[in-house]
Amino acid sequence: MSSLPLWILIIIFAAAGTVVWFAGIQLSKTTSVLDSFLHLGSALGGLIVLAVATNLPEMAITVSAAISGNVDVAVGNILGGIALQTVVLVALDAFGKRGKGVKPLTYRAASLTLVLEAIVVIAVLAVVVAGSQLPATLLFFRLAPAGVLIAALWVGGLLLVRRAEAGLPWHEDEDAAGSSGHQYAERNRASSSRPDAGAGRSGSATGARMSAGKAGAIFAVSALATLIAGVVLELSGDAASNRIGLSGIVFGATILALATSLPELSTGLQAIKQGDDNLAMSDIFGGNAFLPVLFLIATVISGKAVLPSANATDIYLTAIGILLTLVYVIGLIFRPTRKIAGMGVDSAAVLCLYLVGIAGLFTIAS
Repeated sequence: MSSLPLWILIIIFAAAGTVVWFAGIQLSKTTSVLDSFLHLGSALGGLIVLAVATNLPEMAITVSAAISGNVDVAVGNILGGIALQTVVLVALDAFGKRGKGVKPLTYRAASLTLVLEAIVVIAVLAVVVAGSQLPATLLFFRLAPAGVLIAALWVGGLLLVRRAEAGLPWHEDEDAAGSSGHQYAERNRASSSRPDAGAGRSGSATGARMSAGKAGAIFAVSALATLIAGVVLELSGDAASNRIGLSGIVFGATILALATSLPELSTGLQAIKQGDDNLAMSDIFGGNAFLPVLFLIATVISGKAVLPSANATDIYLTAIGILLTLVYVIGLIFRPTRKIAGMGVDSAAVLCLYLVGIAGLFTIAS
């Protein structure tokens, strides 16, 4: 694409973004049906089904970079968007559900399961920072210790979330009173007692009308569209940044990261529209925890330890991702009701920290 004129690159970029947006809406609509059919639950469904699907573009780029031996590209692709994907929660909080008396996102989605998911993200990113300091020669059977540990933490996190959804020894119901998770749990228990309960158990009108087979087909097509359009976004965006002379690091962490976060944004807004705030947050936390697992795949494919090739900006953005996730952990625990500019105080703090972090990124890149 590097030979195409800038205006054509912009059109391609916008078209791919549009495809990703509408595919993301369908992914969210069908995930609730599949969650019910597979008995995953909203949180685990967000961690596995939706998070993996919305990160298909990153998976394709990482595998391609590993095959070609460009492990630094794989690292930048994985770590570059984690902080901004967390900031997607700010947009979901500000624009997902508006109106007088509407509480912030972390109040509505309050659940100890979500806190657990966020802690898994922090643990995985901490191993990323530590693994980047290990020698590149530390390989055993094409496996690096950090990559194996990250994958083990992710699998362990899934098991813990599964256990948490079955019940936690804190309260009869681990969801806080007044949260959308609590409302959904009550609605699901009520619907499960009806003879016709099934695919519609998610509580959405779409789920009630859609069979599991149809949902699976739509999900597969939408995931494929997300994969192809996401890769086009990456390629056209990179070519456009080279044309306008923007630093690849800055562009990748801002505009391109925003473009590749469109699946999470569209699926999150649709999930909130359906009344499933927990699914919206699980998608973000699940994606951020899953992306570093790709280091294991990239190492096996390339035969090189991937994490030691991380540069200063990659580790800097990883640290920002840890900080932003921690803010939302605090928000989920304290459930603030105060709003600033239409968003919760935790989301406002995340936005400010991210903007300050990007300003610092410019100083590193220069």
